[in-house]
Amino acid sequence: MQVVITAVGPDNRGLADPIVHHVTDAGANIYEIQMYDHDSERLFAMLLRFDWPSTAAQDIAELRRQMNEIGRLKNLSIRTWSRDEASRPPRLAICTTYRPEPALALLRSIRDKRLNATTAVMLGNRDSCRGVAEQFGVDWHLVGNARGEPDNQRMIELFDQYQVDYIVLARYMRVLPASTCWRFAGRIINLHHGLLPPFPGFRPYEDAFQHRMLTYGATVHFIVPELDAGNQIIHQSTFTVFPGTTLEMIKRQGETDHEPSCLVEGMRRVVDREVELHFHRVVRRDPVS
Repeated sequence: MQVVITAVGPDNRGLADPIVHHVTDAGANIYEIQMYDHDSERLFAMLLRFDWPSTAAQDIAELRRQMNEIGRLKNLSIRTWSRDEASRPPRLAICTTYRPEPALALLRSIRDKRLNATTAVMLGNRDSCRGVAEQFGVDWHLVGNARGEPDNQRMIELFDQYQVDYIVLARYMRVLPASTCWRFAGRIINLHHGLLPPFPGFRPYEDAFQHRMLTYGATVHFIVPELDAGNQIIHQSTFTVFPGTTLEMIKRQGETDHEPSCLVEGMRRVVDREVELHFHRVVRRDPVS
């Protein structure tokens, strides 16, 4: 059973040792270990991915309890997660800002059983997509203030409260803090409304249009702290336009049709476990493992 442990907290000495020693003493086979020391923030972060020797869910629950105790002693926020712990479909948290189309596409795909997942909760730093959540009977939480500035700590609390497996940034137009990225490393998926790596940032349509491009697209990728980094791409798709097509028409086609379908296919690959994030790179998962 593959298990991922993440630990985040104030930097100090000897933070990783009790976690690593515990899993190795139990006979776990470590596949990946990464540790980060952000000097400017005095932040320690660690990811540990390993094969746990037991397949029993209660053993994972006990491992989680023990990790939480280590976290209490070391002042660390520790999360113990495994896709194999429960037989249910993975639970999604869908995060939005203004545009409803990507979230709608996900919810319809889940309803129509084209995406084997459940929507645990929807969040927004703006209230624009509340009606979408209500239409599908999904719990909605507004996590932004009047200026759209999100309460990142509240978002973390909601992800934990709803026991989400994956966090989907469905045109969520805010950058997640590094500490949030490490807490849910390998479990945050973003829809970027442009092709990566050539057109990162918040205005990819405009940037591509200024370069007189006739091909536009969208990218679904795992989130790491570096904004729109290039090695975490899950899925990309493109559409072409005729010369002279206005920017308004290009954006309408991309936002209302192309981006939502790209997100659904990207999430299908994640939910069906065709791909995973290993050492900050997307890898194809062995179907027999």
